[in-house]
Amino acid sequence: MTVHPPQHLDDDFWMSLRRLTAARIGLPRSGASLATAPLLDLKLAHSRARDAVHEPLDAARLAADLAGLSDPVLSVESAAEQRLQYLMRPDLGRRLNAQAEAILKPHAGRWNVAFVVADGLSARAVQTHARPVLAGAIGPLRSKGWQIAPLVIVRHGRVGIGDTVAAALRAACVVVLIGERPGLSAADSMGAYLTWHPHAQTTDADRNCISNIRPDGIGYDEAARKIAHILFAMNSRGYSGVRLKDDSDRFLIGRREKRAPAEPLLPRPARG
Repeated sequence: MTVHPPQHLDDDFWMSLRRLTAARIGLPRSGASLATAPLLDLKLAHSRARDAVHEPLDAARLAADLAGLSDPVLSVESAAEQRLQYLMRPDLGRRLNAQAEAILKPHAGRWNVAFVVADGLSARAVQTHARPVLAGAIGPLRSKGWQIAPLVIVRHGRVGIGDTVAAALRAACVVVLIGERPGLSAADSMGAYLTWHPHAQTTDADRNCISNIRPDGIGYDEAARKIAHILFAMNSRGYSGVRLKDDSDRFLIGRREKRAPAEPLLPRPARG
């Protein structure tokens, strides 16, 4: 929402506040309209957001970027065949196409976790941010003996498609990195959705979410730390979602862990 500055306040006042936020505050006006410069900036931001929604995922380049983190890197597609269909039919973005099962089935095993990278509503977000976040999260998991499934890239994917991928790979839990809906302040924001024992009846209430992952939001190291912390908590307590609160920030204010996370468990085959 645009806040109109009182006339008696000079621009130095608003400049000091603009350093604290990416929100558009204290915009100059010309009569009843915005001044030319902020109006053009607003139109540019809107165009970038629209472009991000329609920008295609370069799955081959992303696979090359992710190589070496947890090989092999598998590329599959949802049931949405085209971008417009994906935008108009969210249900198709939650299902894999017919060829995906044949690609995933040979890699089924007793994995502790599966990582899924989906374009969502901003392919640009995962193209840019997925690798550094995964690189930071996978290391701590492996140091605790976690077995990590091959990385899976999904074109035209929604959050729920991670449940299907986890079931196909027989992973105990899933982390979906996905491009979030672009806004006027950021067109490349990535989200992480974590789910314990996903299945056909899983709802959003069963997931934990880390949103606004980007250099100007939640940074790569912080996002990776939160992902690993939540996964350890999920494994220790046997659930995820609204019952599991992200308390990872308590370490930043000097509090000590009251109980150590349990050693990683071998995953049970995913249901559904």
